[in-house]
Amino acid sequence: MPSRLMLAGLAAFAAILLLMPAANAQDRVVRGGPAGEFDFYVLALSWSPGFCALEGDEKNRNQCRSGSGLGFVVHGLWPQNERGYPTDCGPAGRTPSRQAMDVAREVFPEEGLARHQWRKHGVCAGSSPTDYFNDVKRARAAVVVPPQFKAVDKVQTLAPIDLERAFVAANPGLRADMMSVACRRNELQEVRICLSKDLRSFRTCQEVDRSGCRTRDISVQPVR
Repeated sequence: MPSRLMLAGLAAFAAILLLMPAANAQDRVVRGGPAGEFDFYVLALSWSPGFCALEGDEKNRNQCRSGSGLGFVVHGLWPQNERGYPTDCGPAGRTPSRQAMDVAREVFPEEGLARHQWRKHGVCAGSSPTDYFNDVKRARAAVVVPPQFKAVDKVQTLAPIDLERAFVAANPGLRADMMSVACRRNELQEVRICLSKDLRSFRTCQEVDRSGCRTRDISVQPVR
């Protein structure tokens, strides 16, 4: 039987744990943070067939129509810190102009997605809509999609690390600790690649790397 002293000690320890803040990734989201104050960018490339299988069909997205031929598409370019990230940095104020949206349409699969990314993440970059979308375009041009993912015609099963290795092989200077693979319900969602603030090089990003999916195998849906 535990002694009264031991029980008292356990109770005190439990009380301390209750007072400690939870180590939750959401606690590190800085909403309304100062625009332009961040450490690096994350380019998120969504696997369009996986998005469509998980939720896009229900939303009747144009990118999910048969014959779209879309594989990896831009989800967003996100300002990121070593720990956490800023979001919704003040009012979106500057509505993207027609010129800005012309650039956005070159890289985003949906205009609505481009506008959402500007409001949530682009404002935090501290630049104009046109400059932000041009930066998205530059970031996308800096990443080579491995050739085996350009014409997937049947469901494939592979380990997340194998997908990372394919991107590393196709992009000189990129390493596995500079990216992560996101998945949901064992379906490939997207690849997230870390880039320096000036978009000139890949860079390490421990928190992003650790956030990758831990499942043994993921399904890669075929291009529609």
